[in-house]
Amino acid sequence: MSARAHSLVQLSVAGALLTLAVAAPPAAAGQGHAVPLRIATYNIHAGTGSDGVFDLDRQAAALRALDADVIGLQEVDVHWGERSQGLDVAGELARRLGMRVSFAPIYSLDPVTAGSPRREYGVAVLSRFPVRSEANHEITRLSTQDENPVPAPAPGFGEVTLKVRGVPVQVFVTHLDYRADAAVRVAQVADTRRIMARERAARPGARQVLLGDFNAEPSAPELGPLWRELRDAGAGTGGTYPAAAPEKRIDYVAVGRGVRVRDAAVPEEAAASDHRPVVADVSLARG
Repeated sequence: MSARAHSLVQLSVAGALLTLAVAAPPAAAGQGHAVPLRIATYNIHAGTGSDGVFDLDRQAAALRALDADVIGLQEVDVHWGERSQGLDVAGELARRLGMRVSFAPIYSLDPVTAGSPRREYGVAVLSRFPVRSEANHEITRLSTQDENPVPAPAPGFGEVTLKVRGVPVQVFVTHLDYRADAAVRVAQVADTRRIMARERAARPGARQVLLGDFNAEPSAPELGPLWRELRDAGAGTGGTYPAAAPEKRIDYVAVGRGVRVRDAAVPEEAAASDHRPVVADVSLARG
């Protein structure tokens, strides 16, 4: 081949490659590629460990070790009282971890001393991503603050909407009833499914995650309806309660459609709370 012919061939190949590059869809912008996310749930027992000692430094260290992007917390005190030194536990943990926080109180009571902050207890979400919106939904509860409680709607089912590298994500955090009689949990599961379906319809394409202490094991009949729309990310992992020597798995990361579970674990954290955390690595589908 002459030098002139060789040069013409090189120019033709270069031209073809340039045409392909211009005509190719914008895959380089990330469309069509799954987005990784690490999510966790932890019942923090108001900052008190399995040894009965309130230690927020220890709790913050346990949370930091999860290296999670989003964490659902249960049993969270905000100026509740002496057991947590009157602190805003949600805010303190967020500050120490450098994360955003959304707190959803179950109970919001008048202060003991006039002029002091309200005494609140509930659930929270910590997030490395900005919180685009938040809500505190009502589900059926049997109050621990009334002498003669009856099942009734009450707040404490928290929701935040995040945008994770372009993907909208609805994160819900809950704490279901602890009593042996499953009747209230049955109602709470029905409420949960109704609310999540409504929120899903309001934001088509959003991915959903449910985090929490369900106070029931995976095979419990009352949890059965949840698994129609959600996947138990921690299936096959170890127990979560009690932390010192777990006998049952009652804490969950559950994911909806378009969320693929890559890995999940129950870290061997036996001291910072009376529960162990659950952490899961997932991929969020785009579109």
